[in-house]
Amino acid sequence: MSDRVTHDKYGLGRVVEVERNAVLVDFGERTVRISAPYAKLFLL
Repeated sequence: MSDRVTHDKYGLGRVVEVERNAVLVDFGERTVRISAPYAKLFLL
């Protein structure tokens, strides 16, 4: 994957894995699993 996204709390990141009900996003200093619904996650 590798879509660029932004999150209200974590900032800019890249999607590294898509799961059934979550995405794994690399924000540089940390990688975060964000579950659906993705209210604070926006595709750039």
